[in-house]
Amino acid sequence: MRLAVIPARGGSKRIPKKNIKPFFGKPMIAWSIEAALKSQCFDRVIVSTDDAEISEVAIQHGAEVPFIRPPELSDDFTGTLPVIRHAVEWVSGNGAAVEFACCIYATAPFIQTGDLQRGWSLIRDSDHDYAFSATSYAFPIQRAFRLDANGRIAMFNPELFAARSQDLEDAYHDAGQFYWGKADAWLNESTIFGPQSVPVMLPRHRVQDVDTQEDWTRAEWMFHAMRSAQGGFET
Repeated sequence: MRLAVIPARGGSKRIPKKNIKPFFGKPMIAWSIEAALKSQCFDRVIVSTDDAEISEVAIQHGAEVPFIRPPELSDDFTGTLPVIRHAVEWVSGNGAAVEFACCIYATAPFIQTGDLQRGWSLIRDSDHDYAFSATSYAFPIQRAFRLDANGRIAMFNPELFAARSQDLEDAYHDAGQFYWGKADAWLNESTIFGPQSVPVMLPRHRVQDVDTQEDWTRAEWMFHAMRSAQGGFET
């Protein structure tokens, strides 16, 4: 079976209750749930949470919450891999063998069904372990610099200071929306960002990680701009 897992713990500190905070007329997590359901890629769409309120909202919007995530997987330090592994193990151990699982973040309001479908197409008939959303950096990362304790700058790649931007290698980063994976890859907690993965490239204007209040405000601006330009915004 193909399983969608949306991790959504209740302990967000930088944006309290961010997973269910209203975002353009619906709880933030609802955008991810609805995109997963509309994509028709999945046999089941479940939410992995430790929080009763998130569980109630998730069920109201069409997801399943078949278990409560254990406390040892709900702290500030637990990564994505063990959370998805737990979900795959739980579902497989309760009568439904999982072949593919897709982690979809709860704070991904720009996720689109077509991108989920492209990810499924990339991993379905390939030897890839993962297919995940990615995008390009807007500025050459070779020009990045750090600040020392005194506020002075030092370039990461000073030898490339004089290079023309068009001569610098393009760089890409995780778009923070979804991660298709084979069940064995999740169960083995195989690294996502490795040679056995393939990116699903997204345009930069549809990518915004939502971790801080500044991120949330920027996501609102982006969403409003897209809705105005398109006469509406649908997953």
